Amino acid sequence: MADKKFYITTPIYYPSDKLHIGHTYSTVQADAVSRYKRLRGYDTFFLTGTDEHGQKIEDKAKEAGVTPKEYVDKIVDGIKDLWKLMNITNDKFIRTTDEYHEKAVQLIFNKMYEKGDIYKGEYEGLYCKPCEAFWTETQAADGLCPDCGRPVITAKEEAYFFKLSKYADRLLEYYAAHPGFIEPAHRETEMVNNFIKPGLQDLCISRSTFKWGIPVPINPDHVIYVWLDALTNYITALGYGSEDDSLFKKFWPADVHLIGKDITRFHTVYWPAFLMSLDIPLPEKVYCHGWVLLDGGKMSKSKGNVVDPVQLAERYGVDALRYYLLREVAFGADGIFSNENLINRINSDLANDLGNLVSRTVAMVCKYFDVTIPAEREDGEFDAELKALAAETKTEAEKYLDALNFSESLTSIWKFISRTNKYIDETAPWALAKDESNKARLAEVMYNLCESIRIISVFVAPFMPETSVEIRTQLGLAPVEDWEECGVFGKEETYTVVKGDIIFPRLDPEKELEELASLNKAPSNPLRDEIEGVAKIGIDDFAKVDLRVAEVKACEPVAKAKKLLKLTLDDGTGEDRTVASGIALYYKPDELIGKKVILVSNLKSATLCGVESKGMILAADAGEEIKVIFVDGIANGTKIR
Repeated sequence: MADKKFYITTPIYYPSDKLHIGHTYSTVQADAVSRYKRLRGYDTFFLTGTDEHGQKIEDKAKEAGVTPKEYVDKIVDGIKDLWKLMNITNDKFIRTTDEYHEKAVQLIFNKMYEKGDIYKGEYEGLYCKPCEAFWTETQAADGLCPDCGRPVITAKEEAYFFKLSKYADRLLEYYAAHPGFIEPAHRETEMVNNFIKPGLQDLCISRSTFKWGIPVPINPDHVIYVWLDALTNYITALGYGSEDDSLFKKFWPADVHLIGKDITRFHTVYWPAFLMSLDIPLPEKVYCHGWVLLDGGKMSKSKGNVVDPVQLAERYGVDALRYYLLREVAFGADGIFSNENLINRINSDLANDLGNLVSRTVAMVCKYFDVTIPAEREDGEFDAELKALAAETKTEAEKYLDALNFSESLTSIWKFISRTNKYIDETAPWALAKDESNKARLAEVMYNLCESIRIISVFVAPFMPETSVEIRTQLGLAPVEDWEECGVFGKEETYTVVKGDIIFPRLDPEKELEELASLNKAPSNPLRDEIEGVAKIGIDDFAKVDLRVAEVKACEPVAKAKKLLKLTLDDGTGEDRTVASGIALYYKPDELIGKKVILVSNLKSATLCGVESKGMILAADAGEEIKVIFVDGIANGTKIR
């Protein structure tokens, strides 16, 4: 199996302090196919990471009063925590601020320059700051960015350019010779008709009006433009340009770049041209999936309509959220997220179909055979049809998974789950159990059910890994290690089951929708996201607020709360006071110890994630961050007027 390698990447994400369901979607997809390939014996390498340079980061860091590196460091930790929560099994996490990456990018720049593909000139045109993208007047119709719809600005500065126009014909030839390089196919048509055939312009690949980036090796007054920096991560992460490029030799070219449709141009026009310039083979496929939309519109932090994956995963379980994302969105298309659809999927597919199948089967084995199915069994009606469908499902699931069509793969798997449930009704074990002469037939029925569930546990392993383990635990089996297990009906000689908890309890839709609506109405200020009962006051009531200086004596994270820190304060009363504050994204606990803060001392107490919070500390919005207001040098307990 040494020749069976698989390399998949997701985009490296811009460090936002609020990742939403849309970001999670790409990474969950990549994780599912990576798990599937590993089960099939492929030597798999799964890469994700963060794109950390650029003017946006520099500006936000200035607003926050920190260095760009300090700004991104805190956010990147949160992204890594999210991937851990979502059970993402990436083999490497690259940051474009990693030293090895920066050195390799400079080497890449030099190679392109020495080849004659880079020259110095002056850029004058339209620029979208949020997208870090340059546009022609034709492309930016009405002065708006064609990608994000925000206004563009006129920019003029000295810059280095990559001869993108030189590669237009080669790109068209490559597309024609490699059908399926860009999927879905209409994305290729879009790139050809909208970008290449109208005439590719040379690409600005450096900036001189800001400093947060990798310096151009031949001119340190410039920094390398973000897309040359960001896209090359797919090879630098494998050691390209370093002393040890063994991973590059082993895994390149990539099998799949899995990206959102909004960055298709960068990955299917710019990136292939860069690789051609470097004389490096192109990836096998760039798959451009759709967006997860909310009520028909794209999720956006600036619009305030993001859906927090952490809240949903903690409420319903990671596997339920993974299943919903992978099942709900059709192949290559946009999908609309709604709380109602999520709850319906959990109740219908996970609780009624899968969870109920496992619970009923295990309960019947316990009831009729005292946990162990006898070896003496007897075939009967409906068995052959069930076994035949298991084999057909394996073929279907593989076909769709190989094509990255997760929704259809799950649809085919659920047909087998439904057929297995139907098998229970057809064979009626409860009726067979009434007559001792049917014992061998009853044993075969229960065995077939357990075998079907074992096969299902393999099918769902790439999508819902924790659920797969729980199912197999109740069947008395070890976690799945080989995809081919789902192609063998009759693998186990018998089963000794272990009754466990219900895998997916049914939800009360009305109650859940009400709870989720309440969460969505929560204030956007991170300091208040997890604090209930904070009263709004008018100017006449201000005199009622008692503000005191307090010193942080101790500080620690709050278990199961991504945003909360538990502070122990000395407020001058002689007794310690505990306050829970939603600042964990912005401060490490040891940074606060010894600092003096302003305490709202007469705020009604509230219990947050098990911590009784007696008051609140004051902080200010600072761009994308929250900054605690420190008052060092003033005695503890001093009243603020």
